[in-house]
Amino acid sequence: MTSRKRGTRSLTLPATPRNVIVVVTVLCLLLVLTVLVSLTMGAVHLPWSDVWAALASPGTNSQAAVIVREIRLPRILLAILVGAALSVAGTGLQALLRNPLADPYVLGISSGAAVGAIFALWIGGRIAAASPLAAFVGAVITMVWVYLLGRHGGRLASYTLILAGVITASFLSAVILFMLTLLSTRDMRGIAFWLMGDLSVTSITELRILAPAIMLAIVGLYVLAKDLNVLLLGAEEAAHLGVNVVRVELGVYLLASLLTGIAVSASGAIGYLGLLVPHLGRMLLGNDHRLLLPTAALGGAILLVLSDTLARTVVATAELPVGAVTAMAGAPVFIYLLRKTAG
Repeated sequence: MTSRKRGTRSLTLPATPRNVIVVVTVLCLLLVLTVLVSLTMGAVHLPWSDVWAALASPGTNSQAAVIVREIRLPRILLAILVGAALSVAGTGLQALLRNPLADPYVLGISSGAAVGAIFALWIGGRIAAASPLAAFVGAVITMVWVYLLGRHGGRLASYTLILAGVITASFLSAVILFMLTLLSTRDMRGIAFWLMGDLSVTSITELRILAPAIMLAIVGLYVLAKDLNVLLLGAEEAAHLGVNVVRVELGVYLLASLLTGIAVSASGAIGYLGLLVPHLGRMLLGNDHRLLLPTAALGGAILLVLSDTLARTVVATAELPVGAVTAMAGAPVFIYLLRKTAG
């Protein structure tokens, strides 16, 4: 079904099993192509033959094989996991709050994770070791705090939750600035880079822990896809249609927050991804979460792999924080959505 609104054209694709399979297959192929291209790009350009040899022959110990398997591939796999996690979290939060401006960054969960990571560094830890766990703890504490503030009459209130998140994020930003002044110059530079997103510090061991947790949380949200569709009609209408609104709201909020905490603990605070990808998915395919959630997962993975590739190649002698690249794309979209919502 095709509709026109304010001169724009949007497509709503029915979420039939066939359509879901087709869309997921196309996005998976696009993701594979994106990964292969990304593996060739970097400070050292590698030809396709060297990349293929490194992937097809694990026993090879050439310089190209080391670059592909030990440096670029773990980083790209982390980008896939983090991109999927943040995009699905944003999709769930926007459906929960029925607000296109909602995302993990706006709700302050990312800031809470950042405070946890800085605290770990402040007391003597290292980003590669102590900060992921501390960042996750910080995200969980912030998640609980914002949830308690956002409850009204025993239910989550959309406006109150967003306002609580914005205020919490603002307060935590002040805490971050204060803590940064207590760090050494070297640590301050490292954490400042991490705060804008850093996918370079990862290992296969970390990926083996992150992958199952992120995939289980995404599957959990997908189980609630039908309820999310009904919830878009409003809490009262959903309750009349047999949806356990309290259970669904709590489940979506917890799963989305956990996805954010896990992602930020591994990669730093990458903003706007959870805002941009769900919006693009709705523009292209509609609001049915049975199709939108897998689209957001794969679309977020593709976008973050592309963003990280740009971050490490656009400046030949340096590397940009990946969060700076996503912000350049996401900030204009946020302004557009803000004006559209206000209008």
